[in-house]
Parts: sequence; structure tokens; C-alpha cells
Amino acid sequence: MSCLTMMALSATFLSATPQNDEVMTKENGMYVINTTTLGKNVTGYVSTTPLKIYIKKNKVEKIEALKNEETPKYFAKVKKGLLDKWNGLKVNEAQKKEVDGVTGATFSSDAVKENVKLGLEYYKSHK
Repeated sequence: MSCLTMMALSATFLSATPQNDEVMTKENGMYVINTTTLGKNVTGYVSTTPLKIYIKKNKVEKIEALKNEETPKYFAKVKKGLLDKWNGLKVNEAQKKEVDGVTGATFSSDAVKENVKLGLEYYKSHK
């Protein structure tokens, strides 16, 4: 094989290799969607509400809140009353699920729901 052929094959292989994805990674056999950049324009009452969405075998395993500037007292209600609503659902089911917000934390709840929506859409289009 000529040097030129080897270079062409290398270039083809490198261009076909997925680039580093800061939104979706694999961890312990699960896809992990980080909505920090996806939801950079989605704000709760005070700030953005980034999440990590863990998906295994096309089912939502868990959703965890990342660092944010929301009022801790109210965001604790969101974490307790909202984040597990999608657990165990297939991604298609989770996307269709209508989830009520947490009373007293409406803006934060809406932002979390929008981040879940963005994360699940990203997963479906990039898995």
C-alpha cells in the first residue's frame, strides 16, 4: 500500500470517528446527557438548571440536578418532587409524559422539564 493510500485511509477513518461530545458521554454502560450547554438559555427563577440524564437500554434510569443558583429551599422541592418522574420510562414514553410542576417552585420546575425535553431529544438524535 502506498503512503498516499495510507494517508487517504487515515483521513477517512478520522473524519468518520465521532468528535468529543460534551453533551453525551458513556458511563458504566449508560448514556449520560449533560444539559449544561443544551439548556444554556433555559432559566428557572434565578438561573439555569442543568441536569444529567442517565439512560440505559433506551430507558431513563435517573435524572440528577447539577450545580445551579436557584434558591436552595425551593429547588430542594423540585429535586424531591420532580426528578424521579421519568425514571424507568422508555425515552419515547418519557418524552410524551406530562409532568406537573412543583407548587411554589413553578419557574424552576418549568426549567427542569424543558431541560429533560432537550436532553431526551439530543439522545434520540445522537445515540
